[in-house]
Amino acid sequence: MSLIQPFRALRPAPGRAAEVLAPPYDVLSSAEARERAKGKPWSFLHVSKAEIDLDPAIDLYDPVVYATAAANLKRMIEAGVLVRDEKPAYYVYRLTWRDRVETGFAAAASLAAYAENRIRKHELTTLAKEDDRVRQIEAVGGQTGPVMLAYPETPAIDALLARASAGAPAVDVTADDGVRHEMWPLVDEAAVAELTRLVDALPALYIADGHHRSAAALRVAEARGVKDGAFLAVLLPEQQMTILDYNRVMRDLNGRTPAQVLVEIAQRWAVEPSDGPVRPSRPDEVGMALGGRWHRLRLRPEFLAEAEASGDPVARLPVTLLARTIIEPIFGVTDPRRDKRIDFVGGGRGLEELERLVNSGKAAIAFALFPTTMADLIAVAEAGKIMPPKSTWFEPKLADGMVSLMLD
Repeated sequence: MSLIQPFRALRPAPGRAAEVLAPPYDVLSSAEARERAKGKPWSFLHVSKAEIDLDPAIDLYDPVVYATAAANLKRMIEAGVLVRDEKPAYYVYRLTWRDRVETGFAAAASLAAYAENRIRKHELTTLAKEDDRVRQIEAVGGQTGPVMLAYPETPAIDALLARASAGAPAVDVTADDGVRHEMWPLVDEAAVAELTRLVDALPALYIADGHHRSAAALRVAEARGVKDGAFLAVLLPEQQMTILDYNRVMRDLNGRTPAQVLVEIAQRWAVEPSDGPVRPSRPDEVGMALGGRWHRLRLRPEFLAEAEASGDPVARLPVTLLARTIIEPIFGVTDPRRDKRIDFVGGGRGLEELERLVNSGKAAIAFALFPTTMADLIAVAEAGKIMPPKSTWFEPKLADGMVSLMLD
């Protein structure tokens, strides 16, 4: 069973990528997407977030949203803005963000390998979000949002990708957020075969981002009776990938005053007031914004030792340390996937966003976390465990519209 295969991508016609590429569908609100797509008729947001072309009051899961996405994709194809390659290929994909460079490639990843856990998961999915992706895939007749996969450090793959990206890229676009997206189609049959062989030799691949997309792709394939189905993926070397913090805010203090919260936290954490925002420097440290002031929290040694002694890779994650010592016992949140009192803020929005939410009254308290590491992610996946929701925020993000995997 091959882990990956080349495919005939639907992608922007030469010279059109700057008009098409858009942020992933799940990092923008509808209002943000509507603003971002203003005056951009070919933005892929008209496909990935088609509600922006409808009444703002519409239910995001209304059938007309998916029908509009399909119509918009068809319009882009008929206008020649998107074209489909004649030959199957891999697509070398380079992301440059600040001082970070990540070079991977897009491929059709095996759903059979995913079902058999050779492509490993670390997150639970929710049925509503799975259903949304299923309807989107079925409506447009393809997978338009890639799953981000990590592969273990493999110099031979990196060297092959370096050779394939030595010339001028077919796509070179710097997005509004400063991320540069470059792409080189890899069509040489010998190179394609070698890359397939090198990936097949790996013990496993790991889903970094896109659990709902991969789960939905499997459901669509099963419903269609497809035995050798695939999902759209971009594979990146794990040593190049960047995980930012994924922070927490609480809408209320669960009936407590700020002073009472501080007293209860101090039973498990050393609390030190700070004159400015606190960015944690290690897993057992948390920055906390409460009552107009920042605090630095350090987990008391006995609680950290207890987590490490468990041998459970989930127990030592920064998000778990916070949940088990503060979020659960003080705020009573035991199911963060469903509890509306807790919200999550990706690290890309900065500590300033946490401060803004608390100072504006939209949140009562905010916690800045140390990022989960790739080593932690792989350890959890290898152990067959599940991370808490919203444990990882990857930057830079892949662009929607760069490549799509059509179902026919």
